[in-house]
Amino acid sequence: MYPIAHIAGMMDAVVHGSGERTVSILLTDSRKLSDPDVTLFFALQTTRRDGHQFIPELYEKGVRAFVVSEEFPASAWPGAVFLQVDDTLVALQQLAAAHRSSFDYPVIGITGSNGKTIVKEWLYQLLHTDYSIVRSPRSYNSQTGVPLSIWQMDATHNLALIEAGISEQGEMIKLERMIRPTIGILTNIGEAHSGGFNDQGHKFREKITLFRNARQLIARETDMVPNQESLEWMDENLEYLTWGYADNNTFVLTELRKEPAQSVISLRYRDHLYSFTIPFTDDASVENAITCAAVMLVLGKGDDLHFEKMRHLQPVNMRLELKKGINQCVVINDSYSADLSSLEIALNFLQQQATTEARTVILSDFLQSSLPDEELYQLITELLLQHKVGRLIGIGERISAALAHDMPQGIQTSLYPSAKDFTRQFRASQFRDETILVKGARVFAFENIVQLFEQKAHQTRLEINLNNIAHNLKEYQKFLKPSTKVMAMVKAFAYGSGGAEIAGVLQYHQVDYLGVAYADEGVELRKAGIRLPIMVMNPDEAAFDQILEYRLEPELYSFEILEAFEKYLLQEGQEHFPVHIEIETGMNRLGFAISEIQMLAEKIKSSSCFKLQSAFTHLAASEEAVQDGFTLEQSDKFNRAAEILHRVTGQSFLKHIANSAAVIRHPALQLDMVRLGIGLYGVDSGHSGKLDLRPVATLKSTIAQLKKILPGETVSYNRKARFEKDALIATIRLGYADGYPRRLGHGVGAILVNGHRVPVVGTVCMDMFMADVTAVPGVREGDEVIIFGEDPGVEELADRAGTIPYEIMTGISQRVKRVYFQE
Repeated sequence: MYPIAHIAGMMDAVVHGSGERTVSILLTDSRKLSDPDVTLFFALQTTRRDGHQFIPELYEKGVRAFVVSEEFPASAWPGAVFLQVDDTLVALQQLAAAHRSSFDYPVIGITGSNGKTIVKEWLYQLLHTDYSIVRSPRSYNSQTGVPLSIWQMDATHNLALIEAGISEQGEMIKLERMIRPTIGILTNIGEAHSGGFNDQGHKFREKITLFRNARQLIARETDMVPNQESLEWMDENLEYLTWGYADNNTFVLTELRKEPAQSVISLRYRDHLYSFTIPFTDDASVENAITCAAVMLVLGKGDDLHFEKMRHLQPVNMRLELKKGINQCVVINDSYSADLSSLEIALNFLQQQATTEARTVILSDFLQSSLPDEELYQLITELLLQHKVGRLIGIGERISAALAHDMPQGIQTSLYPSAKDFTRQFRASQFRDETILVKGARVFAFENIVQLFEQKAHQTRLEINLNNIAHNLKEYQKFLKPSTKVMAMVKAFAYGSGGAEIAGVLQYHQVDYLGVAYADEGVELRKAGIRLPIMVMNPDEAAFDQILEYRLEPELYSFEILEAFEKYLLQEGQEHFPVHIEIETGMNRLGFAISEIQMLAEKIKSSSCFKLQSAFTHLAASEEAVQDGFTLEQSDKFNRAAEILHRVTGQSFLKHIANSAAVIRHPALQLDMVRLGIGLYGVDSGHSGKLDLRPVATLKSTIAQLKKILPGETVSYNRKARFEKDALIATIRLGYADGYPRRLGHGVGAILVNGHRVPVVGTVCMDMFMADVTAVPGVREGDEVIIFGEDPGVEELADRAGTIPYEIMTGISQRVKRVYFQE
């Protein structure tokens, strides 16, 4: 803990207010507040958000220490201290650099295009018994993530593993000043994250800036040899330790033998031969393992005991999976690691996704901590209380021993010696309407516990990447003015992806509004804990009670619905109820005609029932260049109508017209707010080429059976798929009842099996379809198949089916299990 005055000196800050305070937690995201008394909040500013606006909220919650770049009169904030700096991000990095300088133990800095997190986590698996290790949580490798990672360093550690990731020129030098690695690791230089660099050489030069003051650099020969000229300005004392097949490498790869389910690797280092086995065969894992072996040798850990650990390396799962559970529960699966850093991340995710007040956490022993058990489990208890966890189930001898005589106050606690003991006593009826986080070290095999909580469903699933929702939102926000608000459309079960889960992410990332088609969709969001304003685009009289009870905001599109809602509000004694007005400008679907706007405005003015929240219209063809003239006509009509509404009613309201395509193709139409729909889910409907959108949904299934087909035999109904030669046919657990269009049969559709595209053959059946996998080597029953996702994309599938991505995504049946994950 640092005194606030000391921190001010480390950042060259001007202090306003009381300086008698100590700080141990740095906060950059107001949503992740845990312990206000010892928190220092940095009011970071981005193109979309200004952290200063969250200071009143945090002050109400008990935070009293703030780093700001604007003037805050301390007299207006009793007990608070403000550290004023020119740039809050620079101050955060400056503080991290000063903190880093307090420690002289080895710091391993890791960068590269791919594999950073896996190498870091594998090194932790291999070395945690030798060192007290501090490491970056998950992928905290950005301009804000690195300082938070470094802040974890303290005197109890004797080795640090810090990731560094960049996406454009000039970023790495800032990370280097904070990390100052003594040993560097360059995993590889590949195509990933290349957008901000001129070419591969440029990216290499930026990456190795991290190692300009390091003592040693471990890297692939294939990355170093082509970039020799870029090394001329590096410190002449930097020792380059490369690995590869050539004899002039520090670590010479003498053997690489891939066997079923494992690889055998031999390295020669300083005239000694080291052989080890890893439980992986893919090229990326082999390279990452060689890098880890090189680090162990540099650290003097080259004995047989350490290399035997390579045989037991565990896959690094960087995803938090969210699944529908039994008895209306939601289950978060993080059964891959158990340490304080990842626990806090998982608890933040729990807080973000909790659909009810009831929160349960199932924890194993934390086997890899350097803290004494009493202190460790006290810290864990404090984290649980801070995140409002009501029930703790502890599994393992150490957690049971630590908590048995000191049960956490305020948390219902049950303790079990082993996972088997919990499983034997498991009763599904004891879990209902709660969010359950399952988190444990791999050796406890908590995946078996997760299965107890899962709803039973067939093996087809729609995987929803919540990170990509957030990424796509930020892609659009790059093109918005800072003042432009965002309404996110989550109608039709969030385009088939899951309304409540998607809305939870959007709420977490602070969109301004949500839009749904019907009131019952809004009700479900409210029941799931969504607090954002929700516009209902197609209300009817039967839903008025729900609209009022659940604080929904109806769209009024005709005098009939307006008068019916006014009558209802009068009966209920409601005044100034928020409503949205749709104006018809050319879509010819719903909305008040331009000729009706004067009468509408006078009606609203004469009534005390309505508070205009917004007026909007729907563009009919914003994605089509040939229709740009019509789009501008719609805009002109809308602006004239909105001006009449404002002038006659005297009310101010938001104006919005732009959808996903118009945000990019018609930036002048942003107005006060934009409505993002299909674009959030990874589809660039305007085909602009300006957006780096990522697919949110991936539809997967498995092979139920393989059949050898002889020449002359047929497949599926009507016998239209006839084979002229031997073939191998896979039956896939998916059919038109699940939302897979019948039009994709008979070679129209294609799926991905073990990385190979194969055609759909025969007629698509209700619950299954068949594919020709003759050309797929090693295919087996139970193998996973990808229907759409990264490849093939949903746009391609829709095009093959003669429809649009909207129809494909919203048509996925509810019997297909949704699995949500966040990296």
